[in-house]
Amino acid sequence: MVTDKNYEQGYKKYVTKAKEYLENKTKSEALLKEATEKANNKSGRLEEVWDRLQLLFEVFRAWIKGDYVEIPKGSIIMIIATVIYFVTPIDLVPDFLLGLGFLDDAAVIGFTLKQISNDLDKFKEWKKSRLNILGENSNIIQ
Repeated sequence: MVTDKNYEQGYKKYVTKAKEYLENKTKSEALLKEATEKANNKSGRLEEVWDRLQLLFEVFRAWIKGDYVEIPKGSIIMIIATVIYFVTPIDLVPDFLLGLGFLDDAAVIGFTLKQISNDLDKFKEWKKSRLNILGENSNIIQ
């Protein structure tokens, strides 16, 4: 049986790589672009985790742009590690194994979401308040 502990152990090498991206926003932006393209090309296989994966991409994108800086360093490292894992073709289960390769991607995404759920909730609130502010300002301009 696969447990969170199994994924955590296999996942640690991606955390080390993620720390490199933490210091280089240009490299992070290229990683996000690669992950977005892969997700868009494989969206049918990722149906059950699509929205959650997009949320991770949104947080990562907002962090890269410097729009959202309130996320703890450990949480952004987990997000980056998850994105690296997602784009890596050879991971615990290679992606070329007819759909099976995306099962481990989904499990890693789920693991990350579980670990940083409070931070993701805070991001959603930040995003919601930002949309409200932008909406109010756009009404004033019109």
